[in-house]
Amino acid sequence: MPAEQIRVRGLVQGVGFRPTVWRIASQLGLQGDVSNDGEGVLVRLWADRHAIGRFCEQLQAECPPLARIDFIQRQPFVDAAPAQPGFQIIASQSGGVHTGIVPDAATCHACREEIFDPANRRYRYPFTNCTHCGPRLSIIERIPYDRANTSMRLFPMCPVCEAEYLDPADRRFHAQPNACPVCGPQLWLEDRAGEQIELTAEERDSIDSASRLLRQGQILAIKGIGGVHLACDAANPAAVARLRQRKRRPAKPFALMARDATVIRRYCRLSREELDLLQSPAAPILLLDQQGETLPEALAPGQASLGFMLPYTPLHQLLLADWEHPLVMTSGNLSEEPQCVGNHETRRRLGEIADAYLLHDRPIVNRVDDSVARLVAGRPRLLRRARGYAPGHLALPPGFEQAPDLLALGGELKSTLCLLKDGQAILTQHLGDLENYPTFQAYQQTLALYRQLYQHHPTRLVVDSHPGYRSHRFGRELAQQQGLPLERVQHHHAHIASVMAERGWPLDGGRVLGICLDGSGYGEDGTIWGGELLLVDYRSCQRLGHLQTTALPGGSKAIQEPWRNAFAQLQRCFGWSQVERQWGGLEAICALQQRPVAVLLAMVEQGLNSPLSSSCGRLFDAVAALLGICADGIDYEGQAAVELETAAMAAVERLPEPYPFGFNREESGLVLDPTPMWRALMQDLADGVCSEQIAYAFHLGLASALVRAVRQLAEVHGIQTVALSGGVFQNRSLFEAIAESLRKQGLRLLSHEAVPSNDGGLALGQAVIAAARQIK
Repeated sequence: MPAEQIRVRGLVQGVGFRPTVWRIASQLGLQGDVSNDGEGVLVRLWADRHAIGRFCEQLQAECPPLARIDFIQRQPFVDAAPAQPGFQIIASQSGGVHTGIVPDAATCHACREEIFDPANRRYRYPFTNCTHCGPRLSIIERIPYDRANTSMRLFPMCPVCEAEYLDPADRRFHAQPNACPVCGPQLWLEDRAGEQIELTAEERDSIDSASRLLRQGQILAIKGIGGVHLACDAANPAAVARLRQRKRRPAKPFALMARDATVIRRYCRLSREELDLLQSPAAPILLLDQQGETLPEALAPGQASLGFMLPYTPLHQLLLADWEHPLVMTSGNLSEEPQCVGNHETRRRLGEIADAYLLHDRPIVNRVDDSVARLVAGRPRLLRRARGYAPGHLALPPGFEQAPDLLALGGELKSTLCLLKDGQAILTQHLGDLENYPTFQAYQQTLALYRQLYQHHPTRLVVDSHPGYRSHRFGRELAQQQGLPLERVQHHHAHIASVMAERGWPLDGGRVLGICLDGSGYGEDGTIWGGELLLVDYRSCQRLGHLQTTALPGGSKAIQEPWRNAFAQLQRCFGWSQVERQWGGLEAICALQQRPVAVLLAMVEQGLNSPLSSSCGRLFDAVAALLGICADGIDYEGQAAVELETAAMAAVERLPEPYPFGFNREESGLVLDPTPMWRALMQDLADGVCSEQIAYAFHLGLASALVRAVRQLAEVHGIQTVALSGGVFQNRSLFEAIAESLRKQGLRLLSHEAVPSNDGGLALGQAVIAAARQIK
């Protein structure tokens, strides 16, 4: 009989793909079998080519909801006949790993109905799942994705669950986390002393008890799918304040979880596109504009948006079922530390924060934080890529088919890792800031896990060119230990390359004009860059222009204390003596005069611990400080800029004149000089213009200046495509102003959606740059 072997690659394991193959083949009356292996799914069919063609078409059309087919390859093979009549699902095969791991997915509608149905055997069972939802990355230990290779191997299935698991017609066929109250993981509620909390007469289970404690104003540590959350009643100001104090998180916003869209709409605007994103299998935290009823300001101080998510596990859905307002659902950690995942770790590290613990006995193998997104210019854009998205691989652009296997180690903040393998990029979940040593330990553990999962053997390592980054030092040591070449990539080149790769810009697509705006990156001239206009392809990067460089008095202290940047900007533009003569009576200048001005002047003039920087982030800090926003210090990265944007969005008069910037031609390129902007801003301060108007005029002026610069440079260099990247582009107001103006100029725009514009996307850019340099 004629026969074909069909190779399917993509996200095709643990998503109900083999049952779909079985159903379609059975409907078409085909003979053969299907199995998982290290490369994905292997289908063998004994039939004529036309029948197999119909099978492939139907498979593409009826792909399961969590699956993604990257390609289908058909190849004839010779075999006398199938071993058994009909179509069979056979055991997984081992071999080299060339397939992907599916991200954790929010509870599907069918499972949700079961947990709220008193007649169903999974009624109120918090670990209900099927092939269309539930844990994936968070429980996997190795590929192929079979139960024996996950933390669910600790829970042998009961006969009823096993029957579901073995039935190809059941939606739980080979659902590796399949379980029920009889055989699966168990949940309990305990107090700080480790004693189990008894149910009251009205309570059905520990979830009811947990809800009662939350209503009483207590703080709970709740173990979820990829880590532990700290939860409290979001409408209880005292509980929120207590959580902030105990968690040592003075100002950074708390994430909120609401029962449904009706609850969210009481507090925020919610468009159809935003609701679709909230209800997607990824179920991220979504930043939404506030309107309607108010919640305690302490949830998101100084911000016009709230971060909401919907319950994405049965546990959360059961907990929120009776709540008419949201719960705080923030990472279970002390500020800046990694999120807790284990029970013992949770008791030890959160003992001074949580009043009680809602725990379970299913081990979390891989820590996965909640993803964060925002709708900007009508498109969803990730600010943190983690649960629901990672480690879904990214196809590399045309020309990278022969890319060597590489490992890129990312940056210092918002770190991720990127593995290149089989022409694809595997970007890890968000790992955090490596300045924190426990985060660095988790970073190393994640690297070991991914290399083991994907059987990844890189031919070279790639690091940021900043020699002081922990990721750089670690990469250098690792390269020496393993005898691998080490590639160094400039920070802002990596930023622009990451958006090029995400948007499918071909290897031979030519150069683009990149606008890269962020806090800091190691520049090729020894200064700190951060407001850059770059001519970029994958192999090279030329600096065409930048924001005027300004000293950072105190070095890293200038990042933490925005007033230092305000002083440095005014000193550079006007000289401090002129500032005092002309504006000495202003409250903002009086406040600066209380600082150690003489010391700072000496530091700047002598170049002592005052590196030069073109950072756009520090320019935002300086403007914010003069408006009395976070002048003394910040509690989290970007706080001053975030609150400055909030002020701009609150401006009543929306059509002020944008503040002007000067343009100078220097050896380093076109320089955007903020001196005219500062003169106009200081005059407005003197005239009593409100801070919201000033903030808005600054945003508008910076956007206008950058667009003007791009127009000039694009014309000179014959460029039609502009790429935007860097953490400053998380600012929706600035992004939308620039993007709209560039499109009106007829320029093509490349911007991030699936990969963060902040340093969470650096590793992808590093990887494609290093790969391009190796491809001849």
